Amino acid sequence: MYTNKDVLNKQKDPPTFDLRREMASEKKVLGFEEVSQHNKTKDCWLIISGKVYDVTPFMDDHPGGDEVLLSSTGKDATNDFEDVGHSDTARDMMEKYYIGEIDSSTVPATRTYVAPVQPAYNQDKTPEFIIKILQFLVPILILGLALVVRQYTKKE
Repeated sequence: MYTNKDVLNKQKDPPTFDLRREMASEKKVLGFEEVSQHNKTKDCWLIISGKVYDVTPFMDDHPGGDEVLLSSTGKDATNDFEDVGHSDTARDMMEKYYIGEIDSSTVPATRTYVAPVQPAYNQDKTPEFIIKILQFLVPILILGLALVVRQYTKKE
């Protein structure tokens, strides 16, 4: 137990602070390939804001389920994380899962959405066009059929 006397004598911080300092001074730099291999429920690492987190112990406790975390592996999950709008408490929790920094030169460029190439709109080949033709032809066919039936019944 630490007392005010210890603080005044500038004694060492509690062991937990020493451990954090040790981890901070040993910033491990990880490559994207290495991080992307950790993409399973029992071994899950995420890249968020240039930092790597081993979230394996948190998989069962994550409010969105483990599928959400697994879907963010193998890529920079910063946008996924920010889009959800995590609380300050959630951000503070991340510290205990921190394992190192990502080597940004190994992270592939983010993919931009490319719309699929579609043929030009052809009004004559749409289902609406067929319906319009039928709306015109069916009444004409009924009228023609009525005239034929009328002619046929008059002759007898």
